[in-house]
Amino acid sequence: MDWANHPGIVQAAAILKKEGVVACPAEGVWGLSCDAWCETAIKRILALKNRPATKGLILITHNVELLRHLAPDLTSDQSTQLASSGSENPVTWLIPHSGRVSTLITGNHPRLAVRIVRHSPIAALCANVGVPLVSTSANPSGFPPSKTMEEVSSYFGTAVDFIAPGQIGNAKGSSEIRDLITLEVVRNS
Repeated sequence: MDWANHPGIVQAAAILKKEGVVACPAEGVWGLSCDAWCETAIKRILALKNRPATKGLILITHNVELLRHLAPDLTSDQSTQLASSGSENPVTWLIPHSGRVSTLITGNHPRLAVRIVRHSPIAALCANVGVPLVSTSANPSGFPPSKTMEEVSSYFGTAVDFIAPGQIGNAKGSSEIRDLITLEVVRNS
């Protein structure tokens, strides 16, 4: 399937570019996303999830080069490490950053959480938007992450602006989280 030109992905990207919030299928669960530069949309996601801003959020992109502005000191080896995880075993990396990202994204954490996505629908969405996106599981805090479009609708109804097409990938759940400097596993998948 040509996800990059899929009408639903194109529509989701247009909504994100206009400060919207979209639910989209990720590697192992459905996620809520918005433009990483839009604080209004980030606040909406936090409110939808009833999630404290102190916990922070993950940024996703299809291309590690889109993170250069946020993490200009990444070495080529670190960039390769970021880009190495696949869609079946996604890894979210905690990276040093330049301070150019909202504290709504970093929360109370000194590092920025980022994931390079390979799952076709969400990677195509990232490519269509052209900037890093916020990503967090599509569920209110304390509830299980959505595994289907129907579960997303059940949790959020019309409170999200759009539900992108596609299915989640084959990963077993949320991504593993590792520190890029120490390689320490912070959260198992």
